[in-house]
Amino acid sequence: MEQSSSPMIAAPFDESFTMECEAKGNPEPEFRWTKNGQEFDPYQDSRLRTEDGSGTFTIPNNGNLSDFQGSYRCYASNKLGTAITEEIEFIPQRRRHVPKFPKEKINPIEVEEGQSVILECNPPKGIPPLQIYWMTIDLQHIEQDERVSMGLNGNLYFSNALQKDSRRDYCCFASFPRIRTIVQKTAMSVVVKSSAFHSYTHSYTANAILERKPRLLTPSGVKTYTHLVKGEDLLLECIAEGFPTPNIEWVKVGDKLPDRALLENHGKLLTIPEVQDTDDGKYMCKAKNPHGETTHYFHVTVEGKEPPRWEFEPESQLSMIGTDVLIKCAVTGNPKPTVSWKVNGLSLNGAPITSHHQRVFDDKIVLRSATSSDSAVYQCEASNRHGTILANANIMIMSEPVIVTEDSQQYSAIEGKGVVLNCKVFSSPPSTISWSREDSADPVKGERFSVHENGSLEIHKIERDDVGEYSCIAKNTEGSSAITANLDIKDPTRIIDPPQDQRILIGTTAQFSCQARFDSSFSRDFDVFWLKDGIVIALNETEDSGRAVNFWRVSYHQSCLLCCFPDVPDAPEDLMLSEDYGRSAKLKWIPGDDHNSTTSEFIIEFEDSQREPGNWREVLRIPGNHASASLKLHGHVEYRFRVKAVNAIGKSRPSEPTESYKTPATAPDKNPENIKIEGHLPHEMDINWEPLTPIEHNGPGLEYKVSYRQQGVEDNWHEHVVKRHSFVVKNTPTFVPYEIKIHARNHQGWAPEPKVIMGYSGEDFPSAAPDDVAVDVMNNTAVKVSWTRVHKDKLRGHLGGYRVNWWRLRSLLDSRRFHEDKHTLTFPGDRGHALIPGLRPFSEYSLIVMAFNSRGNGPGSHAVNFRTPEGVPDRPSAFRAVDIQKHSVSLSWARPIEAHGLLVGFLLQYQMINDTEEVGPLLTINISNPESSKWLLQDLEPVSKYKLYMRACTRVGCGPAASEECTTSTEARELPVFVGIVGQRGQECGWMLNSCHEGHCFTTRSKGNWKISEPVNASKTFHVIEGLEPGTEYTVRLMAKNWVDNSSIFEDVIRTKAKGLASIHGGISNQSWFIGLMCAVALLTLTLLIACFVNRNKGGKYSVKEKEDLHPDVESQGMNDDTFCEYSDNDEKPLKGSLHSHSGDIKPADSGDSLVDYGDEEGQFNEDGSFIGEYAGRKERASVEIKGTGQTAA
Repeated sequence: MEQSSSPMIAAPFDESFTMECEAKGNPEPEFRWTKNGQEFDPYQDSRLRTEDGSGTFTIPNNGNLSDFQGSYRCYASNKLGTAITEEIEFIPQRRRHVPKFPKEKINPIEVEEGQSVILECNPPKGIPPLQIYWMTIDLQHIEQDERVSMGLNGNLYFSNALQKDSRRDYCCFASFPRIRTIVQKTAMSVVVKSSAFHSYTHSYTANAILERKPRLLTPSGVKTYTHLVKGEDLLLECIAEGFPTPNIEWVKVGDKLPDRALLENHGKLLTIPEVQDTDDGKYMCKAKNPHGETTHYFHVTVEGKEPPRWEFEPESQLSMIGTDVLIKCAVTGNPKPTVSWKVNGLSLNGAPITSHHQRVFDDKIVLRSATSSDSAVYQCEASNRHGTILANANIMIMSEPVIVTEDSQQYSAIEGKGVVLNCKVFSSPPSTISWSREDSADPVKGERFSVHENGSLEIHKIERDDVGEYSCIAKNTEGSSAITANLDIKDPTRIIDPPQDQRILIGTTAQFSCQARFDSSFSRDFDVFWLKDGIVIALNETEDSGRAVNFWRVSYHQSCLLCCFPDVPDAPEDLMLSEDYGRSAKLKWIPGDDHNSTTSEFIIEFEDSQREPGNWREVLRIPGNHASASLKLHGHVEYRFRVKAVNAIGKSRPSEPTESYKTPATAPDKNPENIKIEGHLPHEMDINWEPLTPIEHNGPGLEYKVSYRQQGVEDNWHEHVVKRHSFVVKNTPTFVPYEIKIHARNHQGWAPEPKVIMGYSGEDFPSAAPDDVAVDVMNNTAVKVSWTRVHKDKLRGHLGGYRVNWWRLRSLLDSRRFHEDKHTLTFPGDRGHALIPGLRPFSEYSLIVMAFNSRGNGPGSHAVNFRTPEGVPDRPSAFRAVDIQKHSVSLSWARPIEAHGLLVGFLLQYQMINDTEEVGPLLTINISNPESSKWLLQDLEPVSKYKLYMRACTRVGCGPAASEECTTSTEARELPVFVGIVGQRGQECGWMLNSCHEGHCFTTRSKGNWKISEPVNASKTFHVIEGLEPGTEYTVRLMAKNWVDNSSIFEDVIRTKAKGLASIHGGISNQSWFIGLMCAVALLTLTLLIACFVNRNKGGKYSVKEKEDLHPDVESQGMNDDTFCEYSDNDEKPLKGSLHSHSGDIKPADSGDSLVDYGDEEGQFNEDGSFIGEYAGRKERASVEIKGTGQTAA
């Protein structure tokens, strides 16, 4: 059986919905339906459309679909059994439930170049499947790649924004194919601001702040739990942000990814179709770039839930009588499906056949010693809580043929007509069918006798001798069957005296008679019916026409009206052309019979038998009460005409056409129309027009005369005769008005005088630029531009408008100029001012203004330079807690990417946010030194969570805050200070420790695996790593063995020297004895300096300021915990202020025993806080204003 799929969702926009049920059988099956388990007859519902011989019916969408909601099942039955379909669920979708995006106003999204952006779609709910597209307002798809991609939730993710991403028409479209609906979200605008670091292209610090390690945009957290049903598709997604754009890698922890796993969406989506139990486990996605990596774990659980599925369906069988028949169906599913059996659509327990030889064993039925009564349609139905499936099996037990047609049927036929005697047979194996008469055992023969494939006997042109009894015999290998049929021949019924047409006066009576002859056997069934205008007249009916009353008296065999049946009219006859006057003629005809429906109009058609033979075109329509028409004809055409009549029933056949009639050639009646004047080049003018049709030529030799002259300048016309329908005038002045006319002619003469139209020659670029360009600064991001309009004589074309081009020259924080892309805004129409938005604060710009026409842009005006005022800065970069202690936190940050003015300091705010509803007071610290890049925040509570906010400030105000969260530790730990020297094949690491730790020094190649060194005792102050490759970049990390969080004390990137430099810098500086000697010299130098210092100040006086400079407070300054294993560009160059320095030049203001004083030097820390400069620099103290607890500047 064939059936509709379930469920059937009825969309409100569809015209109709078909519930399909088709089956084949012998005999032909009959169909019935149930709805919600109750009998349902679609043939009795006038709202439904049904098909003869089919179980299919159609539900029209007439606004009442909810009346038909429910579960349907179709039954197809014949004498041998009943097959059924699965249930079909019909679900109408109401129009008011069509999904829509909410109406909303979305503010423009502004983002710094290099930062991540997320455009949210949030599609409305609707009937799945849902398909989401990101396009522009003109339906161009947003290009997606590793950097820009759409997530499973429909959001559009930018791992890092570029200036080319700026646009105003990001649109999210949601498509619902099941209901054929697409809805659009309000367009979103993205403005990508150029990074201030473009002006610091040679600054390693600036690049380090812009570039950053990956961070996952989706999913959030560190792990996700996913539950699936076996057979579903697994979709895991990781989208990361970072700069450069991160790459995504996928692994299955402890196993490899299955072969059928697919990576889609540029590697961000892992798909495993139809998951199995073996797909259960832990998956990891890793986002990597040169600055680091981040991971997310997915814990996938595959549950054993599975709807029923066929291992194999029950099969139809053909078996012999007495054999055993096995009917089996095997299904899988979780939980295990329950199998039930039906026979002819009825449950086996309630089926009429429950003979002792039937045995049911769960998923199989055994028929012992099958008989013909076991022939039926068996249904296997398997179900669990996840679904139901059903299959039919037709079991046929071979036996003698079964003749379905009833025996001894009576057939009547009219002499001279035909008749069919039925004999429908079901047979397995197939049988042969023959017909014979009662007086002969031989089959009937002759041209008038035909036996069809379905067993029926058809007799053509019946004669009187054909009356009698006929026998149908069906035989197969199992036996034979026969029935009889009786044929009776009847005389035909004939009207021997039909009623005649009459004309009578109003108010008089007309009597019609009707004499008929018929077979005597019909005497009791014979009747006469009269019809008036197709409607049966009741006996003794009285009709009041308004002017007379008629009484219809009907007697037996007679009556009183003419039987009339309306039809299309007959074709008009005897067409004739008369009153020939060259190009006009009169066509006459005789109307045909209107067949009881008045003719409403006549249609006259013609054929141009010379140019288009066989193509008839309508020329005129006239009312139905006319039988002639006057025709106006074209010249030089060979005409033939024909006429059609029209009444309420339809059109008649066309009449016979007239004889050919050729009109004489004449001059054209009209000139070309739709003339277009265009100028594609400055000194040309293109003239195009719509040519005359061939029938409008009126004669041979058609040509066009093109006349033109410059308006107001020339009196005489320039004329050219052409045969095509276009002409190009060359060497014209630029954009001047012309008068043009097109005149048609042929060999017979000219058409009437044409109309003159006006057009312009070709445009050229505007020749002048706007004057008096002035800029009025509105605020720090927008200016108003004004100018004097270009004179129309200089436009050299139709003015399209004005364009303003502007570009940024420099930031007012930097005297160096740099090149940036130009920006353009177009302002259509004739105007003298414009508003330019989207500028950067505290910058110098230049702009020009130009006019444009359809040819292009004119020259630009003189460039006008202007400056935008200061604005608030962006949030500080790389704000983070670098050392978290029990009562303090060391903070580090970098300058904002865009300062938008002169920085005057920073604003630090913090508050306790332990996991309670109440939060602590917001405390504020003003850091007035704009060069500060770190701070030691003290007097904190141990094991407490704090929220930190850092804002950069200009004279205009403070910008947005960078935030960080941290939790103070349970105990304090002291970190070492590091120095380092890099050789050709080795790395020497030195440090100072305040407490005893045992640690490891690690190395790794770029993108390689970690290598671990032997344990290093903290009592040592250096460690040599050997076996490194020359000229190779390595990452060095030191870790303490007794720290349980596996965090590193220090990490930095070094590069060993190339072989070419080894001879210059290798020397003895890498030898152990030399290093020891240098340490001794340094210690001796330090002792001498201390002695000199004591002698100088002995008994003397000094200022507090000098005392503070000579004895810096290490506690207040904090300790830089991230500088370690650093290297110099020259191994022979001494490290300033280092314990390993070979120089004795220590300034009085410098500390010779600590490196912490150099932490404020700008440009010495990269994004992760690593020390990258020399151990020297200018120490500046910041003045501090503290609101809250006392703090110390670091």
